[in-house]
Amino acid sequence: MAYVDGFVLPMPKKNLAAYRRIARRAAKLWLEHGALEVRECAGEDLTARGCLPFPRLMKVRRGETVVFSWIAFRSRAHRDRVNARVLKDPRTAKMMGHDAMPFDPRRMAYGGFQTIVAL
Repeated sequence: MAYVDGFVLPMPKKNLAAYRRIARRAAKLWLEHGALEVRECAGEDLTARGCLPFPRLMKVRRGETVVFSWIAFRSRAHRDRVNARVLKDPRTAKMMGHDAMPFDPRRMAYGGFQTIVAL
C-alpha cells in the first residue's frame, strides 16, 4: 500500500494565488523525483458539525482558510529516497525559503501516514 505525507496549514486567502504558483512548481519537482501523486486542496466547506472542524483545529484567523495537501509514494522507504533527492535539488531552496512562503510555516501540521485502506 502507498505511503502518504500529509500537510494541513492555515492560509491567508489573499495569498492563495501565490501559494498555488509555488505548490504547482513544488508538485512538478516531487513528481520529477518519483512521487506518485501530489494534491493541494483549499478549504471550501469547513463548517462540519459533530466533529472538530479544520478551522478550529488550525486556529484559523480572520481572512484565512485551510489548505489540505498530500504527496503519495510507494512506501516509506520510497518517500525517504524521493524527499532526499528533492532536498538536494537546488530548485527546492529557491521555492521553500521561509521568506518565500505565503503562509506561516510554523503553523503547518505534517506527518507521514501508512495507507490502511485503498479502494
